[in-house]
Amino acid sequence: MELAHSLLLNEDALAQITEAKRPVFIFEWLRFLDKVLVAANKVDVKEKQKKLVEQLTGLISSAPGPPTRKLLAKNLATLYSIGDTFTVFQTLDKCNDIIKSKDDTPAYLPTKLAAVACVGAFYEKMGRMLGSSFPDTINNMLKALKSAESQGRGEMLISLQKVLCGLGGAAASCHRDIYKNARSLLTDRSMAVRCAVAKCLLELQNEAVFMWTTELESLATLCFKALEGSNYGVRVAVSKLLGTVMATALMPKQAAVMRQNVKRATLEEVLELMATGFLRGGSGFLKSGGEMLKGGGSFANKLNIGESLVFQAYVVFVTTLGGQWLERNFATFLSHVLDLVSHPRATQTHVEAVYSRRCVSFMLRATLGGLLGEKAQIAAGMELCQAIGKQMRAVEAVVSDPSGDNKSGAADVSASQHVMVCALKELGSLVHSLSATASPLIQEPSVGLLETVTSVLLHPSMAARLAAAWCLRCVAVALPYQLTPLLDRCAERINNLKSSPEAVSGYSVAVAALLGGVHQCPLGIPHSKGKLVVSIAEDLLRTASQNSRLSLQRTQAGWLLLGSLMTLGETPARFPDPFRLWSNVFPRSQKELEAEKARGDSFSWQVTLEGRAGALCAMRSFVAHCPELLTEDVIRRLMTPIECAMTMLSHVPAIIKLYGAHLKASAAMVRLRLYDILALLPPKTYEGSYNALLRELVAEFTLTDNSANTTTSLLRSLCHYDDSVLMGSWLQETDHKSIEDQLQPNSASGSGALEHDPSSIYLRIPVGEAVPGPLPLGVSVIDASVALFGVVFPHVSFKHRLQMLDHFAECIKQAKGIRQQAVQLNIFTAVLSALKGLAENKSTLGPEEVRKSALALVMGALDNPNPILRCAAGEALGRMAQVVGEATFIARMAQYSFDKLKSARDVVSRTGHSLALGCLHRYVGGIGSGQHLKTSVSILLALAQDGSSHEVQTWSLHSLALIVDSSGPMYRGYVEPTLSLVLTLLLTVPPSHTEVHQCLGRCLGALITTVGPELQGNGATISTIRSSCLVGCAIMQDHSDSLVQAAAISCLQQLHMFAPRHVNLSSLVPCLCVHLCSSHLLLRRAAVACLRQLAQREAAEVCAYAMSLAKRAGDSSGKLNITETGLEGVLFGMLDRETDRKLCADIHDTLGHMLSSLAVEKLSHWLKLCKDVLAATTGEVLDSEKKDAEMDDDIMFTGLGEDDKAKPSVVAPRWVTRVFAADCLCRIILLCENANKAHFDLAAARAFRVQNPKGDLLVLHLSDLIRMAFMAATDHSNQLRMAGLQALEDIIKKFATAPEPEFPGHVILEQYQANVGAALRPAFSPDTPSDITAKACQVCSTWIGSGVVSDLNDLRRVHTLLVSSLDKVQAGTGSSSQLYSESATTMEKLAVLKAWAEVYVVAMKIKKEAESKPEPPVRGGGGEEDEDEEEDLGGAVLPPDSLISLVQPELPSLSRLWLAMLQDYALLTLPAEFSSQLPPEGGAFYTPETIDTARIHYRGSWAPVLHAVALWLRSTGFGAGQEPIEPPADPTKAPGFFPKGASSAVAPKSFEDLVKDRMHLMLGVSIEFLCFPRAEEPIENVTSCLQGLCTLLDSPCAKTHIAEDQLLAVELLNVLHRLLLTRDPPAVQLQVTAVVQETIRAAVEHLQEKRTQQGKEDEGEKDRPPTVLGEGGETGELVPGKSLVFAAMELLVFILVRHLPQLNTRVKESPSHAALRPQRLPGESACLVANTVSILAELPSLCTPAGSMTILPTALFLITGVLRETALKNADLSVPMPVSAALQGLKTIITSPLARADSTQTQWTSLVRSSLASVLEYSQPDDSRPDMDEVSMLTAITLFLLSASSELVGVTVLQKGCIDRFKNALNSSDPMVQTRCYQLLLSVFQHPSRALATPYIHALAPLMVEKLKAVERSRPGSAGELQAVQEGIRVLENLVGMGEEQNRVQLLALLVPTLISYLLDENTMAQAAPASSGLHDFALQNLMRIGPLYPAAFKTVIGAAPELKTRLESAIRANQASSKAREAARLAQPAVQAAPTIKLKTSFF
Repeated sequence: MELAHSLLLNEDALAQITEAKRPVFIFEWLRFLDKVLVAANKVDVKEKQKKLVEQLTGLISSAPGPPTRKLLAKNLATLYSIGDTFTVFQTLDKCNDIIKSKDDTPAYLPTKLAAVACVGAFYEKMGRMLGSSFPDTINNMLKALKSAESQGRGEMLISLQKVLCGLGGAAASCHRDIYKNARSLLTDRSMAVRCAVAKCLLELQNEAVFMWTTELESLATLCFKALEGSNYGVRVAVSKLLGTVMATALMPKQAAVMRQNVKRATLEEVLELMATGFLRGGSGFLKSGGEMLKGGGSFANKLNIGESLVFQAYVVFVTTLGGQWLERNFATFLSHVLDLVSHPRATQTHVEAVYSRRCVSFMLRATLGGLLGEKAQIAAGMELCQAIGKQMRAVEAVVSDPSGDNKSGAADVSASQHVMVCALKELGSLVHSLSATASPLIQEPSVGLLETVTSVLLHPSMAARLAAAWCLRCVAVALPYQLTPLLDRCAERINNLKSSPEAVSGYSVAVAALLGGVHQCPLGIPHSKGKLVVSIAEDLLRTASQNSRLSLQRTQAGWLLLGSLMTLGETPARFPDPFRLWSNVFPRSQKELEAEKARGDSFSWQVTLEGRAGALCAMRSFVAHCPELLTEDVIRRLMTPIECAMTMLSHVPAIIKLYGAHLKASAAMVRLRLYDILALLPPKTYEGSYNALLRELVAEFTLTDNSANTTTSLLRSLCHYDDSVLMGSWLQETDHKSIEDQLQPNSASGSGALEHDPSSIYLRIPVGEAVPGPLPLGVSVIDASVALFGVVFPHVSFKHRLQMLDHFAECIKQAKGIRQQAVQLNIFTAVLSALKGLAENKSTLGPEEVRKSALALVMGALDNPNPILRCAAGEALGRMAQVVGEATFIARMAQYSFDKLKSARDVVSRTGHSLALGCLHRYVGGIGSGQHLKTSVSILLALAQDGSSHEVQTWSLHSLALIVDSSGPMYRGYVEPTLSLVLTLLLTVPPSHTEVHQCLGRCLGALITTVGPELQGNGATISTIRSSCLVGCAIMQDHSDSLVQAAAISCLQQLHMFAPRHVNLSSLVPCLCVHLCSSHLLLRRAAVACLRQLAQREAAEVCAYAMSLAKRAGDSSGKLNITETGLEGVLFGMLDRETDRKLCADIHDTLGHMLSSLAVEKLSHWLKLCKDVLAATTGEVLDSEKKDAEMDDDIMFTGLGEDDKAKPSVVAPRWVTRVFAADCLCRIILLCENANKAHFDLAAARAFRVQNPKGDLLVLHLSDLIRMAFMAATDHSNQLRMAGLQALEDIIKKFATAPEPEFPGHVILEQYQANVGAALRPAFSPDTPSDITAKACQVCSTWIGSGVVSDLNDLRRVHTLLVSSLDKVQAGTGSSSQLYSESATTMEKLAVLKAWAEVYVVAMKIKKEAESKPEPPVRGGGGEEDEDEEEDLGGAVLPPDSLISLVQPELPSLSRLWLAMLQDYALLTLPAEFSSQLPPEGGAFYTPETIDTARIHYRGSWAPVLHAVALWLRSTGFGAGQEPIEPPADPTKAPGFFPKGASSAVAPKSFEDLVKDRMHLMLGVSIEFLCFPRAEEPIENVTSCLQGLCTLLDSPCAKTHIAEDQLLAVELLNVLHRLLLTRDPPAVQLQVTAVVQETIRAAVEHLQEKRTQQGKEDEGEKDRPPTVLGEGGETGELVPGKSLVFAAMELLVFILVRHLPQLNTRVKESPSHAALRPQRLPGESACLVANTVSILAELPSLCTPAGSMTILPTALFLITGVLRETALKNADLSVPMPVSAALQGLKTIITSPLARADSTQTQWTSLVRSSLASVLEYSQPDDSRPDMDEVSMLTAITLFLLSASSELVGVTVLQKGCIDRFKNALNSSDPMVQTRCYQLLLSVFQHPSRALATPYIHALAPLMVEKLKAVERSRPGSAGELQAVQEGIRVLENLVGMGEEQNRVQLLALLVPTLISYLLDENTMAQAAPASSGLHDFALQNLMRIGPLYPAAFKTVIGAAPELKTRLESAIRANQASSKAREAARLAQPAVQAAPTIKLKTSFF
């Protein structure tokens, strides 16, 4: 293939390859040429042009295939337009000669077609450059056209279209000739030709004025004729032609009008013309009369081809004229459309009327829903309302006319119902899609929408009443606040108008519809409404028999209401006993049944049957919507009436015979309902009735008692989705779905209408449908019977299965003609349904005879001429193989098909059996059918080459694709031959056989998947496979059919997944962008799905290529609308136009992927995108006039493109898109947060901006962010308001701390407080839904708590909002109490309380911080500085009472409500077995009916409330000084306030009880939660709960409570331990240690109190032996589970080992252990370990002496271990927190009073000694621990020596160790260590116990003196060294002081000479370093101080050495002489003093 990549064709290479591969080689060369010519240098091209032209023209006569000729023509044209044009006419003549040639052989045809293609391409590319040659060319073509065969005709018409396109107006002289020749071909027998003509004429009408003036009518007639027997492609093309011509007639193109003076058609004329098509279509094609209509059978499709076309044409017509035209002319358009549907021709029969309505609805939806913005849609809604009102007034006039002789009036009424249905459906859809933005439409009093719609509920026709009810349901779902008022209104009307049958029927249908919509309204309806409806329904059923005129309506209405009630899903609470009602309808026993038959007349039977059908329907609703209530018992009770109904069925035929055929419909309804409910129940429950039931079912779908040939509509859905290409059901995936459905043969799918089954008004709508459309009763019953047959069949005995299968064969034999087709279809659907059931139940088909019978049935149909039956048979065969699952059986079936295919020559059996092979493989999979693979593949490959029948090719290729798919890797060996076949066919099959191309696409896709990741390889074979795949994709991409293009895209998508490097995005992405504007849904879907995959990996490239397309296309981008917003902008725009859910979901994903990869880099671009979408408030269409001229250009070029959707008239973004944009905004903020913290820091952002000016940071766009959030939060749409508030909350949280660089002490957000207030205010208005108010409360508390605003007056704006909400909560009514369900009120109230709690928590925090700040010290002197500082602080320090002063006034009521809420929550968290303890009347904020939903709301808000209550209890001392609990304002609302029921009557509780209750409540809630916090629980709840506990235990009352109840404390600690095991964040663990500390402290304090008390008592009674207090008693045993100390130890050990695993000795002993070096702990961990150690040290004081001996070994081991692991040197010389905690802990333990206890003296001594031994061991100098902190270790040693001197005196081993450590320190090279060592030694030397101190003095003093003497030789060089010397001298001085008088001289003789040796003489003094001269000064001062202290001894020493004396004297003189220097020295002295010293935070001694 690489050889093909050259400018000239490589003829040598071509000659060397095989014949078969040549076409591919040539095609690949042409593809290369196509890319390279455009980019090549013109000079190079001109050089080689001659040779190139030869090669290319040579190819024309080499019979090229379709794709090759297309490329060839394109390349030739490009070559001439780039290079020289002088040979172009020669080439043109050559082509014309070929076209003229009389050779008609098939072999010459490709050459002819290639020449035709070249001519077209030349003119398209060069147009008028070709001058006057065009008349000959055109005439030549037209002549050839007459004699050409279909392929030639199609190709010539396409060429003509190109010629016209290239010449434009210049070809005017030939226009009429072309028109005359082409129009006759509109009815050509070949569909491809019809399409080509339509396209050609479409091009012609651009310039040919006569087409839309004089010829307009005849053209319209022709178009209608073109539709007879047409296919989808023709319908689309012709309707486009008709619509465009009509639009042009109405608004001609300026240029054409200026050339010829034409009379423009009026709108009325144009619409009239189109209407004739619709109506003539209706009558002209109707072949036979009424009988067939009942069946909704296959004749119906004839009926509408005309209509459907006209409607597609209408849509094209309106789209072409654009949205603004529609807006201006909507009234005319609407009245015209509604007139169509009321025309008697359109509604001759019911089925026709239904079809006409569907068409009109389709058209209204397509135009109104797509083209108009929200504002225009509201205006259109008003028009619709007026139309409905006008019709209704006319109807009322007729109905109220008493004479009754107004015959025409009655006809009007029946016609008006269809108008009503269309208008109401559209109105409903409009309101539904507008959602909350429709409120102006509803509230506008002049329109009176609700009044108008409700008036239709009294229309005489049921269809109109149902449509009105549906419309009301749409209103209620869109605007949930209308739901309750509407229900009330309808209920009231039913009661008032009980005597009018229409009213009873209409209003009950409306109530049912409204109840059906409740599940779409999250806020629900008040509980009482359900009860109201029950009473109405019961009343209707009770009074049904009183008045025969009303009995039918009342019965139906009553059951309809009960059925709709069940959809609420909580029936038992809503009404007591539905079973009673159900069982009353059916006879109780066999006897009653018999008796019943004898009674009654035809009317009473009708009422009875309707009643039973209604009851069954209500039961079905119950089973479907209340699954959790279906217990065994309930099902048993349900079965009684159901079994009775089954028995009754057998009597019905007799009754119908007796009383007349009009009962048939009611009987069918009973059957339908029965089948429906049985299909939902487990089949086991009715196994006793199988026989009777199956008889009914089989009779139903074999049409035994049914003279009509009704067919089921389920066959399509039971066949495999992939087989759609064979059945044409892909049509369901188009934009014209609702119309095309009607044209499908054998399917009733287009005939759905609400009146066929009123119960569908309240059922859930199937996904993807806008309005429920149940099929006609005849079809529905058969569908239900088929579905139930599938459910029951797997449970039936084999004997019965055999009987049924034989019966089926018999039935098919008996029937003849059309009836046989119908019966066969139904039977096949049932068999498929049964096989599917078997597969789902994993059961088998049965023994041999059953299989035989089934096989015979299926095999018979494989040769059926009806393709749908063949499909079904193939599917059934595959499913049989699946359920039989035996290799022999599969082999037999496969062999049968092999034989058949080898011998058969007819198309039918070849197609059927080839599909059978595919289905076998599909259902058995690669392994099961592996042995047949080779044969299957070879046969299918042979069939696929059968060029004589493209049908055989389609079916065989489809099967091949199935086999490739199912065989997986087993197919790898056949990939190459299959691939080469696929390529050959792609290059040769004519493009008009689109199905073949689609199947080729499927095959290619399956092959790519089979090769899979191998495609990345570089081997020769893989490269060939890969390039073949790419060539195949390229051919399909160029195909004219959109489905083939879609297949190409999905193949490329697969390739990209496996071999991304080899897919060229630069060509793929632009191609995808063009498809985004396609008029074909499937193609748009494929393009977006592919973009979604590309954007996941390469979002940046995708966007860049899309932008380059926009730049490249420049002004020629007729179709594409990529502006500066890029692909993202296009996708956002698509969201406003697309309705397909899958497509929208993919667009969301694609944008999501792009956002994740690009938003941070291209921040302002994405923010602008979101802002533009959000800023478009409803309906502001961009006015092109406002924009500058560029915009006009754009609009000009996006004008009439070739596509329906080509002109997306700019619709303002709809609310759904705006919600998506708001979500994107939140995602952008999150992405920035993860990317870089500078996004939230203005100063950093500005600095960053200076460095790289293109850099973009979020904080610079803050005002935009706020503005967007504000716009969203104040919109009409509720969903958007929620999204806006969410965004606002995110912004506040992220930017709350971002400082404002210009004003220190302030934050940036402060300037936006007005915006925030304004965004929140509307959410608190009384009519706002609860969920929005709840969200707004959350934002309020975030805002107040964020600390952005410090000024109270500014905070008040937001604060008042919360106060007003609190008032509502206290009043006991939520704003929504009457409109929504009680749980909505719960949600709102809890949100308010939670918000207040959060604010209170923050307020208390601020207050605490303000109190703990030290008062600023008042300094004298520097007054001015002081004031400056004060000003700086002013902003930052809040007055201590700031925020709290706002909360204080509300606290009394808040605390009460908070406690009530916690109490509710506590009750609601009780396990189910305690549900009997719940108060029957509900809690303070929930009602018993809404308990489940309430739980969720409580779960979200209890934690902050708990924290707040804890703070309040602490600050008020558990509410001391307040009244105990005042009863709430409204006692009925809050029964749960009193812990033991309503204790208001009982005497008030004592304060102790109150404390106890509150403690139990708080601890109960916390412990319950902490025991098992669910994984999805936010971590904030855990921290809030822990903080609350901590605060609570800080208050004295709580301390006593928890200390007295030790088991409670133990449980608390156990729960916390468990929490630590499951939750990791250090913050949580820190919080846990805080709670533990409080608990232990409480226990310690309590014990001390008891001990002092006992001490006092003991003093009183001297003789009683003292009881020992504390844990461990006399024995020292701690009982796990009861001992607080044990629980605490468990928890603390866990924390320590978690953070310092080295402490765990087991770790060290394990063989895999590698020695861990001590690690520095991160800040939080260090803090944690420190807290843990300090708690650990407090534990011994909780024990008796014996008990403490049990835990001390562990405690000391851990503390010394922590010391060992954390004593590491720090750079800043600070002591790590854990170290200081460990030292403090050691001190606490060693100095504890336990040391004094006599009983444990020996144990204690040994403990202290071993601990010191451990510390000594750990402080051993060691190379493995170079950074050990000796100072901390020495400190620990000193601690032992000082605090436990008595235990350590005389232990020589330890003493030696200690002395060694001190020696090491003295010899240390680090002056810091020396300094600290001298300090510690001093404390040891000074120890009062001389026994301890003396050995140390003897051992260490000499060393010290030596060290200090040595200083003379190396004077200190730094401040640190100087300090070490000074400390050493101090120790010596102290020793001198401690010595006895007689030894003083010897001691001074050591000290004084040393000091004098430090003095400098005058000469050296001047140059001395600061440290050195400092030493001099220090020595001098000390000497001057020592002299007077010990005068005698001093004299003796000085006298003994005269040189000392002289040195001292000269120093003193020098000192006095330079008094200035001395002054300076004094100033310098403090500087020396401030040399770094380690300051321990705590003094340990």
